[in-house]
Amino acid sequence: MRKTRQKSKFIALCMMPSIILFTLFMIVPTINVFTMSLYKWGGLSANKTFVGFKNFMVLIQDMNFIRALQNTLFLIAIVTIVTLVIAIGFAAILVREKIKGQNFFRIVFYIPNILSVVVISAIFSAIYDPSTGLLNSLISIFKPETWTTIKFLGSQKIVLYSIAGAMIWQAVGYYMVMYMASMSSISVHLYEAADLEGAGKFTQFFNITLPLVWSNIRTTLTFFIISTINLSFLFTKVMTSGGPDGASETVLGYLYKQAYDNVSYGYGMAIGATVFVISFILSAIINKATERKVIEY
Repeated sequence: MRKTRQKSKFIALCMMPSIILFTLFMIVPTINVFTMSLYKWGGLSANKTFVGFKNFMVLIQDMNFIRALQNTLFLIAIVTIVTLVIAIGFAAILVREKIKGQNFFRIVFYIPNILSVVVISAIFSAIYDPSTGLLNSLISIFKPETWTTIKFLGSQKIVLYSIAGAMIWQAVGYYMVMYMASMSSISVHLYEAADLEGAGKFTQFFNITLPLVWSNIRTTLTFFIISTINLSFLFTKVMTSGGPDGASETVLGYLYKQAYDNVSYGYGMAIGATVFVISFILSAIINKATERKVIEY
């Protein structure tokens, strides 16, 4: 009994620094966001006016916010789906197929993840440049006579797709390495038995590989939501600043403009509180929708 108490005290002592830091830098700021969303405040003066839920009432009628939210949800959907498919596909090929230089490909695909968002944004801004960009130059090779330069970051119709391309390139390697780690732990005997039964590569992938790494996929889907919301702000801030004409504005970008550029800190915190709730709801929905019976071997 005494040893159990001593062990519990030791565990509590070890966890205390993490709990304190988490409370100070996560819980307290989150509570502060929800609290300040109930006030009208410029953020600089000492004058705060309690307005209750008035900020939220204005928010649901703000078409600029609704448009920014739609853009963010679109990026979450397209970046998640495309990155997931490419990362799983590359991971399955590198793990299952006997390819020379497997570690080399891991490093090459992972490099974009360690680069700064500013660097990646600068690279893709140069690629998308309408006059000297690599992408327009490559496309003009196939249509030299009829081709007109495309303004990838200047067109309202394709600017979000262009930003999504940069985000996908940045994220694929990170998730590929995670899926490779899960796939490497699958016993080769399962694949050998499937080969003896005459199952092809695709059948093995959908009936062995995918079910056994499904728990890892469910976890990364939550990562996709959180990271896309955060990174979409950074990419759009550097590449387009929300343009053209707000076509690439995201919720965090709109929050920043309202809280700091328009000096409406209380309204900006209302946007932040709304984003927090939406993120939590999306994560809960995806976790429930992807819930499967755990498969063991």
